[in-house]
Amino acid sequence: MSDHLRPHDAALERLRGLHPIKIDLSLGRIERLLEALGRPQDRLPPVIHVAGTNGKGSTCAFLRSIAEAAGLKVHVLTSPNLVRFVERIRLAGTLITETHLAEVLARVEAANAGQPITFFEIVTAAALVAFAEEPADLLVLEVGLGGRFDATNVIAAPAVSVIAPVDYDHREFLGDDLGGIAGEKAGIIKAGRPVVSARQAEAAEQVIARQAARLHAPLAIMGQDFDAWEEGGRMLYQGSDRLLDLPPPSLAGAHQVANAGLAIAALLAWKPDIDDAAIAKGVTSAVWPARMQRLTAGPYGAMAKAAGCDLWLDGGHNPHGARAVAQTLEGLARDGRPLALVAGTLANKDAVGFFAAFKALDPTVFATGFDADAAATAEQTAAAARTAGLNVEIAVDIPDAVRRALGSQGAPHVLICGSLYLAGEVLAASEETWPT
Repeated sequence: MSDHLRPHDAALERLRGLHPIKIDLSLGRIERLLEALGRPQDRLPPVIHVAGTNGKGSTCAFLRSIAEAAGLKVHVLTSPNLVRFVERIRLAGTLITETHLAEVLARVEAANAGQPITFFEIVTAAALVAFAEEPADLLVLEVGLGGRFDATNVIAAPAVSVIAPVDYDHREFLGDDLGGIAGEKAGIIKAGRPVVSARQAEAAEQVIARQAARLHAPLAIMGQDFDAWEEGGRMLYQGSDRLLDLPPPSLAGAHQVANAGLAIAALLAWKPDIDDAAIAKGVTSAVWPARMQRLTAGPYGAMAKAAGCDLWLDGGHNPHGARAVAQTLEGLARDGRPLALVAGTLANKDAVGFFAAFKALDPTVFATGFDADAAATAEQTAAAARTAGLNVEIAVDIPDAVRRALGSQGAPHVLICGSLYLAGEVLAASEETWPT
């Protein structure tokens, strides 16, 4: 896994040279560095800490949006970025500036004094310093990888720990056992602090429940203690003492109803007095790029408009994420128009499992390569799609793939998919589509 940096991320390029991108999950280095920085983790606003395999980012987007609709100032740390590294760090509602980030990174680098550290740990420490120095009412903190030994797991008493759906991903670090993966995610649960979990496979749920019980952490599980579902074009949320009739979420797909419900439950576990109007406003105003995002601006948006087609972008990259997106595409295809996928994948992901999720929809796949360290070639992506039983054409590059997909028979619905790094390259094509 690499952090994709673009030319304007100069300070980070320097740090990446000093601290090569390798993942070595451990808390010892980050704890030492934070001690040298005066323990910024002890000077933060209340923290909602979010782990999970899929839906973490969308859940964080709903958490931020609802809290801001309630008049709260919210810090956010998410990863990875799509176009610019500053997307990862939001201070009281606004992306950190390049200048501020470079200044904080320089201080953190000086405090580290040449000791062993990873790139992600340096960035996490810088974010925590920035958060500690800027007043806010809430910090939404997304786990980078796993949970137990992730650099973000230095919060002693989070307001709420949230576990989004657990599935197989990053197997080279987290293994192939779902219970074991859930155990890593459940490592963010802290003694006596509330835990809110999405629906989980039984093996994952058992591990999460055991850890919560061991630490006497009150646990609420979606589908048992609260729920959210779509009904009659609306979103309904049922909690222990609240039944909410809400507009549909701003992010497309049934899985986003679940993510919004998870965010509502987490916020109400922390602050039960958030009113219905703020929840409704937040659910309908969340923005999270590259999650079934309709592309209408920039060069690709212009190509779609000229072709009379709708063009979508999603960064989901594992089978669980693909199944959620396929369900959304099934709804789009009810108008009888065909589907086309512009797809690029990473070589270390389960691309066959990803494409298998779309088999029943019978799309044509236009395979492409893209600029990332671990990117598969167009030929490798095409081979995976063929193995999954899909019709495939190989494109020269992303613009060629999009052009051919939009021009294919039947004015299709077109989805660009397969990797967040591919999604980032698409959004980077024009400042009009840079996430803000």
